[in-house]
Amino acid sequence: MTACRESSTLYQAADGRELPLLLFEPGDGTRPRTGIVVFHGGALREGSADGLAPHCQKLASRGILAVSAGYRLLGQGAASIDDCIADVRRAVEQFGRLAALRGLEAPHLASGGSSAGAHLALAAAMIAPSEPAPAPEPGVAAVVALNPAGTDLRLFDPAVRRHLEHQVGIAAGRLTDYSLIRYVRSGNPPMLIHHGTRDEIEPIEGVRRFRDAMVRAGNECTLREYENAAHGFHYPGNGAHFDDVVDITARFLLDRIAAN
Repeated sequence: MTACRESSTLYQAADGRELPLLLFEPGDGTRPRTGIVVFHGGALREGSADGLAPHCQKLASRGILAVSAGYRLLGQGAASIDDCIADVRRAVEQFGRLAALRGLEAPHLASGGSSAGAHLALAAAMIAPSEPAPAPEPGVAAVVALNPAGTDLRLFDPAVRRHLEHQVGIAAGRLTDYSLIRYVRSGNPPMLIHHGTRDEIEPIEGVRRFRDAMVRAGNECTLREYENAAHGFHYPGNGAHFDDVVDITARFLLDRIAAN
């Protein structure tokens, strides 16, 4: 295992403002074998790029280019979730350019995130640019989702859906437009999902339904379940799962994506 080298740069959000990209690379100067850009959680209203820095540091020590990206938050530059998705696509594009400078092309790259950030990464990879956020398709070969939100929003009570529509700045009745299961189709990128069986934000049943739909469509989708783990279980100090989550993710990236 090698040390980690850290740096930072900026990318231009869809509205022109500059947002952070935190870079974590193998510290011994070796060329990374694969790369991933991740997006923090926080219900689209909280959080920052350094939220997933511990995960990125560990991945970089395994020979992976790991980048943690910020995006506009609701009430802080983003009017709706569409703005967040647009920023994620911009960040993935810039990540691709940075990776290319290190000898990595799109078939060797992944995106991912935690909670709302995982939903954004999945939405950017699965939803066509015109439905609903207009932006170019990102160039990644896989997605890693840590306790993702929004896998099957149809399961939520109508009152909860109305509350969420107000919370994320979209018109009434549009929440299911962002339900990820709706966009499952043949050709979706391979996915690795980490999820706790006691997740109080996104019930495991919805994630299992999403996994099953992906598999029925002929896609690769691996769901790693963590018994009795709640939302946010993958952070260091939040249970005993951090090392396992990072190790499984590193092996997925190195064995599945680096080999593309």
